[in-house]
Amino acid sequence: MTERLNFEKISVHETPKQSPGFLLWHISTSWRSSIESVLKSLGLTHPQFVVLATLGWLTKNGDLVTQVAIGKMAGLDPNTNSQIIKGLEQKELIQRVQSSDGRAKNVSLTPAGSNILNQALPAVEKADSHFFNLLSTKELSLLTQTFQKLVPKGVTD
Repeated sequence: MTERLNFEKISVHETPKQSPGFLLWHISTSWRSSIESVLKSLGLTHPQFVVLATLGWLTKNGDLVTQVAIGKMAGLDPNTNSQIIKGLEQKELIQRVQSSDGRAKNVSLTPAGSNILNQALPAVEKADSHFFNLLSTKELSLLTQTFQKLVPKGVTD
């Protein structure tokens, strides 16, 4: 016989549709799938794209950027960030150079990395636009503001 749970005692939600976490799970899974299908044609994984895009944003004004800064902005733990960066370096999309103080490595896009990011970023933004097209401009703005409140402090600064 199957054990029957008393959801009134263990959940504040009457149905899964009332659970923000459950809804976010489904939305994020669907969104990520749409992004991954776009990136697959460019030979990138989603995490690789995130690191490339983060590097592009951080270096758009010619600033030198460390691997640590990329990981912090991308929200990646150091080990995961390092593995992704090594993979991108093997694909010759980025290069790492020892910084002048010798304590860190500066990371930059190679010409091939810039080329792939020039293709990937507009493609991802188009997929984002398609994914969120059910929302009005005002709803999308409110959603973005809500996301900004939920992102850990210092990540997008």
